[in-house]
Amino acid sequence: MDATGTKEEARSEAGRRIEALDIQRIMHAIPHRYPFLLIDRVEDVVHDTSAVGVKNVSINENFFQGHFPSHPVMPGVLIIESMAQTAAVLVVETLGPDAAGKVVYFMMIEGAKFRRPVVPGDQMRIHVRKERNRGNVWKFSAEAKVDGVVVAEATYAAMIMDK
Repeated sequence: MDATGTKEEARSEAGRRIEALDIQRIMHAIPHRYPFLLIDRVEDVVHDTSAVGVKNVSINENFFQGHFPSHPVMPGVLIIESMAQTAAVLVVETLGPDAAGKVVYFMMIEGAKFRRPVVPGDQMRIHVRKERNRGNVWKFSAEAKVDGVVVAEATYAAMIMDK
């Protein structure tokens, strides 16, 4: 709900499907850029409810130069960041155009678990679900999957702020 909307309008919008976002729309929504933009597409967006981020993991990622050169594994903290970026896109799509480009800051991460390594060639699908929000604070649960198998999960809270 934006500043001029009513609670009833916000409720009627909840559950509305939003078309998939390509990389250009993602970059309009959130301020992240290479090498820290960690999602390539956002699909299955349900207004004010959930979204699925897609990350195509390539050997060309800069972090593989040091993590680990002889056994490349995507760092867990970057998997968590990809979850946060997917959630940030959901927040912006829910709040509307005035929220585009705002910054989302982590406030809390709980229950982060890493089930198996994410390696070059994997396509990670990041399923985020809004648990709740109050004002500019949002709480999410997320699972990252590769080939339908959970590779990581976490619950986290973030605050959306002006730059």
